[in-house]
Amino acid sequence: MSKSEFRGGAFYQALDSARASRQLNWKQVAEQSGVSASTLTRMAQGKRPDVDSLTALVRWAGLSADTFVREPSEMAYEAEPLSQITAVLQSDPSLPDDGRDAMIDMITAAYTRLRKNSDRK
Repeated sequence: MSKSEFRGGAFYQALDSARASRQLNWKQVAEQSGVSASTLTRMAQGKRPDVDSLTALVRWAGLSADTFVREPSEMAYEAEPLSQITAVLQSDPSLPDDGRDAMIDMITAAYTRLRKNSDRK
């Protein structure tokens, strides 16, 4: 039986995005989430959080842990990342329409370009 895969790097990037959008430093994230600063440092180095830290951080960031855990049988049926990003931006009521559209255009262009470059390798 194959194990589930926790995508720690993706989780840390999502936390970093939440931190940046709230204009906080990592010490403030630790204080607000109740997770130690050393746990956040270890995560930055690629280590996995313990279950209590994971729970506190997904609550603090408003994320779902399911987003970062993949079952081997589900890995082939995951939505395309670009469509997930677009859906999240479309659902953000704090973005003006023109700003949201500009962000989606920039992300789509960058994603498409980088994906083409990685396919050539």
